[in-house]
Amino acid sequence: MSKIPGVKPPELKSLVRVQDRLTFLYAEHCIVNRSDNAITISDQRGTVHVPAATLSVLMLGPGSNVTHAAISLLAESRSTCIWVGERGVRYYCHGASLASSTHLLEEQAKLVSSERSRLKVARKMYEMRFPNEETAGLTMQQLLGKEGTRVRRAYERESRRTGVQWSGRSYKMTDFDEADLINQALSAVNTSLYGVVHAVIVSLGCSPGLGFVHARNERSFVYDIADLYKADITIPLAFDLAALGVEDVSAAARKALRDRMKDGKFLQRCVRDVRYLLLPDSEVAEEDVQVEDITTQIWAGAAGYSNAGHNFGKGVVDGEEF
Repeated sequence: MSKIPGVKPPELKSLVRVQDRLTFLYAEHCIVNRSDNAITISDQRGTVHVPAATLSVLMLGPGSNVTHAAISLLAESRSTCIWVGERGVRYYCHGASLASSTHLLEEQAKLVSSERSRLKVARKMYEMRFPNEETAGLTMQQLLGKEGTRVRRAYERESRRTGVQWSGRSYKMTDFDEADLINQALSAVNTSLYGVVHAVIVSLGCSPGLGFVHARNERSFVYDIADLYKADITIPLAFDLAALGVEDVSAAARKALRDRMKDGKFLQRCVRDVRYLLLPDSEVAEEDVQVEDITTQIWAGAAGYSNAGHNFGKGVVDGEEF
């Protein structure tokens, strides 16, 4: 057989872990291509080279043209690419995952499939957001009521701090410009947060659609995890931007969030939080989670799992003849 053409994909173990990557990069009205192991982004101002293996998520906005070579490199580097709408405030679809195992996905599916375990995870989420609140024994309705009260207080607190008038969360997904400045800022900064959280979730191999509080949406789990950080990150940022009266609030929101996350600590925090919510305590303690090549396996019922790629018409699986 002749040699397979093209650049050989890197081994999974050689890739940068998601918690050690850059957060996100937004691009619009440009051409995205590949040069060796870097993504190139070109417009009338020139060309920028970005090492693909160190990027967590590339957000492609309107007017961006991406080549096959660029997408191939992003896929090989397991960097997630998401396509977003005008001004980066709408999400359309996303690309590949960094995960090489379904372990976290299986745990997520198991927890969300039982009302008892689902409520337990929801309580853990509220404990993380409101550490001084007692959640043991509370129903989902009671948790939602407490959340509404705490979030409303967070908006009021930031309004007093910045002097920005607040009359409630109000926006239309189909008309970004109709909202007032503070609501535009909140929408823009939250959308950027969703992009980063979405990249972490799919990079870990979890399902963005299997949420514990949010439900029946393709990004329910994204909204669940993003809510953990809004009171600390996006709400204060949005009120700061509104107080400054910035002209292009969408661009300012993306840059402000990027600056807040550029030290890499947010990705570490997000990965740690997802693992804390989905895994037993004994596994959460294993901080150094490496990306590994895992051989595809098949399920053989009571015999357990065995490596795929074999003909089991006549043979033995884990000591069982059949």
